[in-house]
Amino acid sequence: MKRKGFKITLLHKSLTMLSTVAMCMLSPASAQQNNKAAKNAPLFSQFEYKGNDRVYNENPLKDDEFYTPVLQGCYPDPSITRKGDDYYLVNSSFAFFPGVPIFHSRDLVNWRQIGHVLDRTSQLKVYDSGISAGIYAPAIKYNPNNDTFYMITTQFSGGIGNMVVKTKDPEKGWSDPIKLQFEGIDPSLFFDDNGKAYVIHNDAPPKGKALYEGHRVIKIWEYDVQNDKVVPGTDKIIVDGGTDLSQKPIWIEGPHIYKKNGKYYLMCAEGGTGGWHSEVIFVSDKPDGPFIPANNNPILTQRYFPANRANKIDWTGHADLVEGPGGKYYGVFLGIRPNEKNRVTTGRETFILPVDWSGEFPVFENGLVPLKTKLKTPGGVKSLAGQNGFFPNGNFTFRDDFAKKPLDYRWIGVRGPREDFITLTKEGLKISPYKQNIKAVVSTSTLFYRQQHNTFNATVTIKYVPGSEKDLAGIVCYQRETFNYVFGLTKKGSESYLVLARTERGKTTVIGSEKVDARKPLQLQVEAKGDNYQFSYSTDKQQFKNIGGTVSGDILSTDVAGGFTGSLIGLYATAENDITP
Repeated sequence: MKRKGFKITLLHKSLTMLSTVAMCMLSPASAQQNNKAAKNAPLFSQFEYKGNDRVYNENPLKDDEFYTPVLQGCYPDPSITRKGDDYYLVNSSFAFFPGVPIFHSRDLVNWRQIGHVLDRTSQLKVYDSGISAGIYAPAIKYNPNNDTFYMITTQFSGGIGNMVVKTKDPEKGWSDPIKLQFEGIDPSLFFDDNGKAYVIHNDAPPKGKALYEGHRVIKIWEYDVQNDKVVPGTDKIIVDGGTDLSQKPIWIEGPHIYKKNGKYYLMCAEGGTGGWHSEVIFVSDKPDGPFIPANNNPILTQRYFPANRANKIDWTGHADLVEGPGGKYYGVFLGIRPNEKNRVTTGRETFILPVDWSGEFPVFENGLVPLKTKLKTPGGVKSLAGQNGFFPNGNFTFRDDFAKKPLDYRWIGVRGPREDFITLTKEGLKISPYKQNIKAVVSTSTLFYRQQHNTFNATVTIKYVPGSEKDLAGIVCYQRETFNYVFGLTKKGSESYLVLARTERGKTTVIGSEKVDARKPLQLQVEAKGDNYQFSYSTDKQQFKNIGGTVSGDILSTDVAGGFTGSLIGLYATAENDITP
């Protein structure tokens, strides 16, 4: 994923400076203290999220088909590995907490989330991290030589940098991070069948050797499996710039090495994560090169097609390969599904395609034509998305009354553990409000669910009587701390009000407000139809009244707000409200 060319140390310093001037910077300990001191906790219940994208309504599945993306919403930078008949997939999580969602499948069609790789504060130190910092491009690999799973990544926070965690069983938790002593980003491990191991990663060219903006290199190191460290002095540049340096290729990154028929294949993303994104392939007789690019690169891209094509899928790249059932290869990769104004509110999602590796080089099947939303399943497999605990896709409804423990894995915090501010009760979910609001670059008392459709509505019942103008609770649509909508209950004088506020580049504007009777439960709803969002409320769960009219989803899109994340829908409470009806 394109990182503006920063090395870890430089980017971390920049983020630390931003965090220092941010409002109410807190450590995890002070956040915990806030929770214990909270007295007025709103009660949330009967959450419902319902997707209704036209593309799925117009393309129902047949018995031998499944939808891609397989993971809708902000699940970018997928990496996949296999042990026997078990497949495991992970994604970037940036400043989300817990971090690195991990999924399991036996057929590459039906996926079940089994947890998060980084679910403890000893593993994930993002409490003052920018929303698009934190965890970048995790790569999961199984090492058959010692029957161990590894997840290697770059953590742009907490002074960690490149790190690895490992486990014998991905469903039973992972080790604390082991810091690795090299610069750069997007590391991946390769375990050769002779027992040797290697780390490959993106890095800047040698000092003074950069030829243009976006000039990067791919490096390889020998990896000491016994001591979990790179072997000093073994680093070597194996790709300079990309497939053809004379053409000034940009942002070569996301490398993975595979071995097939005695040869070593290096696959990388190239072109940045926007419209020129692609996947390219190289071959060598040795793991440390020299690597020769294929003459048919790229092997996956959507960059050559009309911008106004129907049901557009774009920005494809950052891929990983795995041998699937029956020896057939498949590739997972990120892509986007922009709305009618070409805005990206759902973020980068996880797609999958079969891969033809009958020749010397792998090629994504139909990866060089406009992508379709449906695929044929591997022989004999039936899509069970949304059933028996499998992750849903297409149009679906997700409901949560918060009666089940533990909390569903799809609920996440930002910059800190959910458990620090939530309580599950028989009546629903209580959120103990922190003394900082949604605009702070810290852990806020907000429980988030990813936006997974361009057309959706989300509704929740809230029972809450604000005690003062500093109290507010409700729902948010959040791209980052400086770009978001807040729709919540607060107080003005002796009366309770519902207020809708838009924050753009850190400046907050009240869009609408209305006096309400907060002694009775209210239903709060956000509804999106492409770029048009509406916020409404109900007192009887049937008739909804809009506040603020129709507002634009522009600030929830990466083309306006920047960064790498998608929009999040949050259940929110604060004891430091600054929005006045």
